[in-house]
Amino acid sequence: MNSDLPFFADASIVGDYRPLKKYWEILRKKGSSLDQAFLNRRDFDHLSEVVMFNPGIDLESLLNMFTSWFIERIDCEAAVEAYREVYGIELDKEEARKGIARILAGWLIEAGRSVGILKYRYPWSRAWRGT
Repeated sequence: MNSDLPFFADASIVGDYRPLKKYWEILRKKGSSLDQAFLNRRDFDHLSEVVMFNPGIDLESLLNMFTSWFIERIDCEAAVEAYREVYGIELDKEEARKGIARILAGWLIEAGRSVGILKYRYPWSRAWRGT
């Protein structure tokens, strides 16, 4: 397992955690609490409920749903700064906020898979394994 990944992450959804890690660093420097920038029990409980009551929900719908779930927890200025420092790009506040929220959503889905809340596989995995 890659030690650069957050707990329970497997990089199957989120390709690059650097903006989130930079976001955490910026929040620390500002003296802000990191509680809202990490996964918590309530997030996992909500994921369990969504999966239970929506069997067969597609990955994109889950990502969109949980991006909305996390977006209010994101500090806009810290998100803008994170993208500026990591990629050298200037996103507007809402784009940066949504980007960090989407990384959190992807991380939650990866973590949910790691702890057995949901299962997903790539559509090509059956052909790739030859089964």
